[in-house]
Amino acid sequence: MRKPRIAIILDENTSTGGNRYEAAKGYFLAVSNAGGLPLGIPYLTDVVDVVLNEFDGLVVVGGRFAYPDDWYISGETSRSPASERFDIERAIMEGYLERDKPILGICAGMQSLACLNGCRLTPDLRMSFPTADEHDKRDHVHAVDILPGTRLAGMVGRPRIDVNTFHREAIAQLSPAVLASAHADDGIVEAIEVVSSAFAVGLQWHQELFAETNHPGNGVFRGLVEAAS
Repeated sequence: MRKPRIAIILDENTSTGGNRYEAAKGYFLAVSNAGGLPLGIPYLTDVVDVVLNEFDGLVVVGGRFAYPDDWYISGETSRSPASERFDIERAIMEGYLERDKPILGICAGMQSLACLNGCRLTPDLRMSFPTADEHDKRDHVHAVDILPGTRLAGMVGRPRIDVNTFHREAIAQLSPAVLASAHADDGIVEAIEVVSSAFAVGLQWHQELFAETNHPGNGVFRGLVEAAS
């Protein structure tokens, strides 16, 4: 039986010149463990139609790069550098949304998914939410509550789980097209689902870092592969 082909849009070293593609091995391992065939996608215009037509699902990985100014709340802009990734990523994601093909966004990937569906970001969550807890620290862990009845709740199977957190930007304004399916204790949106899509799910945390464990969040990768089958 043919394994579902899952495209993984690569990140790049935006902070040190943008001359290398990057992606944690956990993304590929998690998709493989879930029964999919993961393949990395570079920033080449010619690959867009191939990914739209020949792949069954999409993972949009984490990263730190600038989005368009109008993706941020009024008066704010990104502090991150620009990336060649954005235009290719946007074209592929818009194509997948139009075709209702499965998308999983991780960290920056969740933020792209949110903004393509009308949400807006803050470039600095501690500035916009002064009482927020620590979110931008590698290896830091906090709990999230998962909204009952959501696709995420069905995949994870628990109402509350511990996740890692390593992000400065965050969703500041939700649109009606997007459901917040998980929140941190301080109210920060930690997962989303596009209401009109069969499978368009975003996680603010880096679930790929749990790929070699039995973390309940790995059910999201299984859900993606099942949706792509």
